[in-house]
Amino acid sequence: MHPRISPLALALLCAIPAVRAEDSSTLATVSVTAKGYAAEDLETPVSTTALDRDELLRRNAQNPGEALRGEPGLAVASDGAQGQNPVIRGLKKEGVVLLVDGMRLNSAQPAGAVASFMSLGLADRLEVVKGPASVLYGTGAIGGAINVLLPQARFEPGAKFSAAASYDSASRGVRGTGLLNAAGGDHALMLGASLARIHDYKAPDGRVDRTGYDSDSFIGQYRFRIDGAQQLRASLQRHEDEDVWYPGSTRPHPSPLVGSTTVRSPQQARTLAELGYSRKGSGETPLNLDVRTYRQEMERRIHAWSNRRNQDISQTHVFFTTDGVDAKADWLIHPQHLLSFGANYWKMGASPERFLFNPPAFAPARRDPFDDGRIGAFGVYVQDDMRFGKLNVLAALRHDTVKGEAAAMANPANPALRITNNLDRRDSAFSGSLGAIYEAAPLLRPYANLSRGFRAGEMRERYESSPRADGYYYAGNPQIKPEISTQFEIGLKGQSENVGYQVAAWRNRIADYMSGLDISGTPRAITVCGAANAAACKETVNISQVTLHGFEAQGKWQFSRGHWLKAGLSVVRGSNDELDEPLFQMPADELSLGWEGGIAPNWTMDVTGRFVRRQNRVATVFSRGSENATPGFATADIGATWRYAKSQSLRIGVKNLFDREYHEHLAEGVSGQEIHMPGRSLVLTWKGDF
Repeated sequence: MHPRISPLALALLCAIPAVRAEDSSTLATVSVTAKGYAAEDLETPVSTTALDRDELLRRNAQNPGEALRGEPGLAVASDGAQGQNPVIRGLKKEGVVLLVDGMRLNSAQPAGAVASFMSLGLADRLEVVKGPASVLYGTGAIGGAINVLLPQARFEPGAKFSAAASYDSASRGVRGTGLLNAAGGDHALMLGASLARIHDYKAPDGRVDRTGYDSDSFIGQYRFRIDGAQQLRASLQRHEDEDVWYPGSTRPHPSPLVGSTTVRSPQQARTLAELGYSRKGSGETPLNLDVRTYRQEMERRIHAWSNRRNQDISQTHVFFTTDGVDAKADWLIHPQHLLSFGANYWKMGASPERFLFNPPAFAPARRDPFDDGRIGAFGVYVQDDMRFGKLNVLAALRHDTVKGEAAAMANPANPALRITNNLDRRDSAFSGSLGAIYEAAPLLRPYANLSRGFRAGEMRERYESSPRADGYYYAGNPQIKPEISTQFEIGLKGQSENVGYQVAAWRNRIADYMSGLDISGTPRAITVCGAANAAACKETVNISQVTLHGFEAQGKWQFSRGHWLKAGLSVVRGSNDELDEPLFQMPADELSLGWEGGIAPNWTMDVTGRFVRRQNRVATVFSRGSENATPGFATADIGATWRYAKSQSLRIGVKNLFDREYHEHLAEGVSGQEIHMPGRSLVLTWKGDF
């Protein structure tokens, strides 16, 4: 029987001690997110990426977007230092399900990065599944899923403490993290805190204003061991950001009295509370069970600042609440069949409050985008992980029902009135996946998979008709149809003591793709956006079909003991089949090359280069000229790590070694005025376990 690990092995995975960088490259990668329980990547017929805690600290990343930049198949859409959302195979935050310890984090965010509401400074692992993952994670996962795994309370007698701290010269930013685990008898407690004080960073052409912010994260978990098989747990997470600006959102305003506007968030916070029960089975056909209920609250104050008047011209206070229940089980019904099944339900609600201060009087006017918006989803799934000799087959099926409703939404044509009819919509769909991987040899494991994903409209796409960060007035569409994606992927994987690689070619066709269509200056714009906003109007519409395809590869080779060469390649192409042109905002082609190895006793060194190609495959008709080509660029990072004690290390690194001036293609901003990424930066990182 091939080895498999139950979902309850997550706590054990988090307890694995850190290993030396040169040794970790030979270990088989384990993913919890791809199959819903811990399983080796080499036995999983999908593309995955995983970063452990040592790698996250090495990258000195504050959020998942920053951590995943440069990984094959992944990109980042940014509008500031804190606002960096991961992009999977060309699909942005709306098409990616974000998870923290397996719980959904998604909510309708008009600016900034949802992914930044995670305690990445405390994370043990960051896992990515590339390609439709709706069969396990429901609506929204047509591009994939990203899961941040936080530390779990462990039943290790006594108290153990770990800490980390870092400084980078570009932002003069200081970060500190502390984690305590204490256990005795049948009780275990974990407490953690991570604080960051980030100042405006320096780019090659000077200091970039409004890129600093403060960030605080706190986590805790208590576990009670009922007996050798059963546990109860209670978890609490709290994340707060203050004084966050999104300089990429800066746009000229039609009124000369306003000048230009920039979106800012004086305060934003996320609180999540979870209660869970787990049972580990025994015997020849063990049945493992995990049940949780959780409540998540997200609060944001989102303001639009007039750079001429030095005051807000709009203020929005939004409070999202999500209540959820998850139940899942895995059952080894046969030595060669691991059956898993589950059900989950979540419901999110919000009633944003918005005040507008319009010229010339700038008197406050209450203009709420919608009232009592609610989206609820219920899904059930079953998955069979089968083994036939050297062949692994993974088959799964899921059904989802999603309902959206609201009491009222804004009426752009007449702000004094509200729209109250035709706001409810109910959608249901099947998702599925079928994949197989064959071990022809340890270094030759071909695989193929066919997967279907589903995404119903989110709250902002359905109900919000209002100005947004890109300078357009967006008209919501309560009757927007769901997207259905179908992806076919073939690839190869392999790993030995000295070599490891993963190659994939894929094609994803999405029907009823949702996007904002620029209809500025047309009669339709007056109808859906109102006469006052018709000159810059986008309507939320379904595009009949888009097609994305690509190729990605990554590999490592130990050419000498303790010395590794690494490489990664990412190519994504997207087409708007309805308009027969490139799909709007696709990531550029990218190649990464690196080396890591020991240079002296207890010293390792690493060098990484990114080579990003010029992106000239841009939309022209759909974007009406708002997407322009982006120059190519190359950057280099270098660092050295000194393990001066058994459980302590110090790292010295330099990011953007040659002080290159560049921005990613998916950086927000008026074309030609996008903010540049940080320039040369000295990074110091310390880590210790006690």
